[in-house]
Amino acid sequence: MLLKGRAWKFGDNIDTDAIIPARYLNTSDPKELARHVMEDADKDFHSKINAGDIIVAGANFGCGSSREHAPIAIKAAGIQAVIARSFARIFYRNAFNIGLPIFESEEASEKIMEGDEIEIDAGRGVIKNVAKKEEYTTKPIPPFMQELISAGGLIEWTKKKIKTSYQPT
Repeated sequence: MLLKGRAWKFGDNIDTDAIIPARYLNTSDPKELARHVMEDADKDFHSKINAGDIIVAGANFGCGSSREHAPIAIKAAGIQAVIARSFARIFYRNAFNIGLPIFESEEASEKIMEGDEIEIDAGRGVIKNVAKKEEYTTKPIPPFMQELISAGGLIEWTKKKIKTSYQPT
């Protein structure tokens, strides 16, 4: 899985309220959530991003409440991946469950700047900063987890598995 996009930079401790403010949790519609993604951190974020862009952040990204709305809002807005120094564990699990690839890399988190063009080879665990001609390492995403992401998350992967394995008698 190769991902390419422009970086949007955020700092440490971006919590789920900064990703999708609680005042918008009266809906679970991904399109509506996407309109408000990162609004409290950058009020114009949704109007500046393009499909395929990548968020780069500091430590403890996705801390706070365990709401699934946060990775859903990011993915629905067209952000194809998040790179951070570290992730809150529940955000980490929720991201993969909904099919949003995330990567931990201290070096990438520090050196990538907003606007840099980056490429991520998920299978090899390599993040390239095209602008600076630098490479950083991250843990590769195992093939099974890449399958989950490609399917659109755990629920969609499970539906496909059930459909292909179910044989009526």
